[in-house]
Amino acid sequence: MDNKSLHFLSRMYLDHLQAMHYSPRTVGQQTTALDHFANWCEERGMSRANEVTKPILERYRRHLHHSRDRSGKPYSARNQAARLIPIRGFFKWATRQNYLLYNPASELELPKMERRLPKATLSPEEAETILAQPDITTVEGIRDRTVLEVLYSTGIRRMECVNLQKADLNASQGVLAVRQGKGKKDRFVPIGERAIEWLQTYQEEIRPGFVMEPDSHQIFIEANGLPLTPDRLSRLVSKYIKQADIGKTGSCHLFRHTVATLMLDNGADIRFIQQMLGHAHLQTTEIYTHVSIVKLKQIYEVTHPAKWQQKTRRTVQQHDTDEADLLETLHAETQEEAIL
Repeated sequence: MDNKSLHFLSRMYLDHLQAMHYSPRTVGQQTTALDHFANWCEERGMSRANEVTKPILERYRRHLHHSRDRSGKPYSARNQAARLIPIRGFFKWATRQNYLLYNPASELELPKMERRLPKATLSPEEAETILAQPDITTVEGIRDRTVLEVLYSTGIRRMECVNLQKADLNASQGVLAVRQGKGKKDRFVPIGERAIEWLQTYQEEIRPGFVMEPDSHQIFIEANGLPLTPDRLSRLVSKYIKQADIGKTGSCHLFRHTVATLMLDNGADIRFIQQMLGHAHLQTTEIYTHVSIVKLKQIYEVTHPAKWQQKTRRTVQQHDTDEADLLETLHAETQEEAIL
């Protein structure tokens, strides 16, 4: 293989990412993006990295803008950016390693990504309805109820839930250790008493019956002893949300959104929410301030002129009604006196 080809150099770059301990998921996403770009270049007669110029990259960006996904929908700005960011990283690395004389992607701009609100969050009543769905007369039902309790109590990510180890629960302190979360960062999160009780019941009474040696030590496993996979976890949670028939859809992240929103509603400081969710940047957590509008509504009720005028009209109307009632009463009393 040509050692200056896009495919060859991209494989070297991916090896570099692995050596730098990037997660398998990140390396996999970058592999897909770089392969797509290399194939697109080859279809247009470019196989070597030094043949790629800034205009070529601009052309590829336009190509992504007009592309469609498997369902026939246009790529979102976020999807386009996910395919362009690995290309920027690749050319930056190739230039630093002196495989290229200059970096054609140094000024490559990313599409402006919209900041969307979560599609849905749960009320406490809706969350409890979902938690009640697993059949706890079965061993798998107890495991599934425990999964839902942990997600609702802690707001951890799907992958973080899958990777929980038996030693990560500190029941006496009410703390759960989340190891190697997003960005390979460890953190501790509080966990409620009810979730702890379900975890202890599951680990003491149910999990031992699932274990097949060698034990993976992951908390949540299948009945055949294999670790619960992220996709399997998503299907389980999605099934119970649908089964609850609350008019909302989602999976593990729905509980994450719910935890953040309800805690903000109840007065938690946003920086504590950031720490609990494991967000590297406060800006990521601030999206929940747009979802949690309880305090905004309270302030609106007190301060907004339109709301104040509405209340004033109601007071005037009530005053007018009270005066009319008084006149009617006086009139009636006068008539009674005349009769007497």
